[in-house]
Amino acid sequence: MPTIVLADDHDIVRRGLQSVLLAESDLTVIGEANDGLVTSELVERLHPDILIVDIVMPLVDGLEVPRRTIQYSPQTRVIILSMHDDESYVLEALRAGARGYVLKGSTSQELVTAIREVLADRYYLSAPISQHAIQTYVEKARDAKLDSYEMLTPREREVLKMTVEGRNSNEIADLLHISPRTVEVHRSNTMRKLNLRTHTDLILFAVRRGLISPDTSSMRD
Repeated sequence: MPTIVLADDHDIVRRGLQSVLLAESDLTVIGEANDGLVTSELVERLHPDILIVDIVMPLVDGLEVPRRTIQYSPQTRVIILSMHDDESYVLEALRAGARGYVLKGSTSQELVTAIREVLADRYYLSAPISQHAIQTYVEKARDAKLDSYEMLTPREREVLKMTVEGRNSNEIADLLHISPRTVEVHRSNTMRKLNLRTHTDLILFAVRRGLISPDTSSMRD
């Protein structure tokens, strides 16, 4: 049965957390603390599976507690409780070794979900933070320069590789069981997508991309 230590300097908050966890028959609270120093001492002595700690604690800061936990009880997974949804707080908590970050405005069920996710050796961030992270990735993906090679179809890549290896249109057509005219269409589309003008440009692109080595490239066809 997973064991939990609760750490918050507000008694009413600890009582609320305790009541939430009492409703879960397979979770057991084995200790409580109202400052960071006592929290660290409890973790070192009890080695709980989960430590739930407020990000702001007296004596020893809530962000220092995970660092000490890793040192004294590496098997204990830390979940930070916080009223801050700023990215800087989240990143600092993760750097300190926390496996979960739950906002104090979250529902009791979300806290239980966070515990179970962390027990399963996964990370958990409250929904608003997770959504923000997803949006950040989406924006980065939009801003990222599209790789022109990734725009090519599988067939266009085949034609490109065979072309820079020195095969002419008829040879490629025979190997791919298509017409020479279709080979030419694929090659033309490839040149357009890669913004290349000459066969030499195509060879140089293939070398830079690592599709062929400089000494194996051919200029025929």
